[in-house]
Amino acid sequence: METLEAVDMTQLIMESHELSTMINQSREVSEYLEAKRQMEADEEVQRLLVVFEAKKEQYEEVQRFGKYHPDYNHISKEVRELKRNIELRDSVQAFKRAEDALDELLYQVSRTIAHSVSETIKVPSNNPFLEAQGSGCGTGGSCGCSVKKPS
Repeated sequence: METLEAVDMTQLIMESHELSTMINQSREVSEYLEAKRQMEADEEVQRLLVVFEAKKEQYEEVQRFGKYHPDYNHISKEVRELKRNIELRDSVQAFKRAEDALDELLYQVSRTIAHSVSETIKVPSNNPFLEAQGSGCGTGGSCGCSVKKPS
């Protein structure tokens, strides 16, 4: 019979702090923080966000009545156009790219930790493509899926 050792929680916590320090000092975090700062300093983005928030409140009001509200189509179109205008700004696109890169880093770290325990542990991600890469219900039963081994 194999003897199981108790986890040294102090050591585990110290090493997790070391890992978090390494992540915080990474290029991905640095680029994320810089992109966020630049987006927050972009006066046009900030102006558009204020307009968007006001328009979103109008949208939520017409949503209560759905397509039967007389301004439903007009307000819905304005919200979509504002959202698109915000997303097309260079500072917003740079922020989204930096955010995706940081999310990828955090996903890979989480996946490495989880899969060192068991390949069947699911690791959530904000990116459905990453999640689909290395997940599955693990049973291979009636759902028809199976756990995909990382390449």
